[in-house]
Amino acid sequence: MGAWQILAGIGLIFLILEMTVPTMFFLNFAVAAFITAVCSIYIFNWTALIIIFVVLSLVSLLFLRPLLVKKTHKSQETGIAAKYIGKTAKVIETITPNSGVISIYDERWEARADHEIPAGCEVEIERNESLVMYVKERK
Repeated sequence: MGAWQILAGIGLIFLILEMTVPTMFFLNFAVAAFITAVCSIYIFNWTALIIIFVVLSLVSLLFLRPLLVKKTHKSQETGIAAKYIGKTAKVIETITPNSGVISIYDERWEARADHEIPAGCEVEIERNESLVMYVKERK
């Protein structure tokens, strides 16, 4: 069995690991193994191939992984954070530190603020705790 076949097999194993544990970690080693497999067609010294693999793995971890993680894990907020936080709502019952109601997307939510905000004003939702939205007056 040739060196390129062994290295390609190692690369395939790392790809399978990446598919089962999607961390963008094993993919770096797979890329390094495949590139080293191509190099093994021209280089016949195992010591040199191992050094190439290690160097490519480190370079890949330092430069490629941050790019891949950034590209694939763009913060896609879900749930309350994506739908409500930072959005504008209308005050339908005066908001105080202890009570109040807002309306957003034709939904009624309990709301709180550090100071009184009269009905009819627009507010921005800052955060939520359970079923209570904390808001600030929109300027």
